[in-house]
Amino acid sequence: MKKLYLTDDHIKSACCSIMSQMYKDNFKPKYIVGITRGGLVPALYLSHMTGIPMHTLDIRLRDANHDPESNGWMPQDAFGVFQQGYGFEGDNILIVDDINDTGETFEWLIQDWQNNCLPTDERWEEVWGESVRFATVIENMSSKFGFVNYHEYEVNKAEDDLWVVFPWEEPLKQTL
Repeated sequence: MKKLYLTDDHIKSACCSIMSQMYKDNFKPKYIVGITRGGLVPALYLSHMTGIPMHTLDIRLRDANHDPESNGWMPQDAFGVFQQGYGFEGDNILIVDDINDTGETFEWLIQDWQNNCLPTDERWEEVWGESVRFATVIENMSSKFGFVNYHEYEVNKAEDDLWVVFPWEEPLKQTL
């Protein structure tokens, strides 16, 4: 398996690109949501670059002994439940992760949010990609989740057996 090593400079550059893409789209989120663990650093950079507040969601689907963090208030913000007279436009929210690898994390989040707020309402289809958008440093073109709105780098793991190593995954070197 080949490895692609990203540096902190790659992450900062990707965040600048994502920010530019958002501004070009005229998309300004009320807050940014960083997905634990890989999405935290890019979400933090984006928050500092834009001045937009950041929140976190702990969704670690690969950790067998960890239940993903379900959330009730973010989907209500996204759907506009707290707006005057229910049904008005929801708040803009940016969901950030390091990579859209298989798509399972984003699919889990969508299912969780819809289950926690008006699960049968057809207007959810309008929320995804409109008021709630997704950003990743890397987009795996073979992911089953097909609508990441903003990304910088692309890979296709169906064609190239590749493992991406992010700077926060490297063992820390001890110095005295």
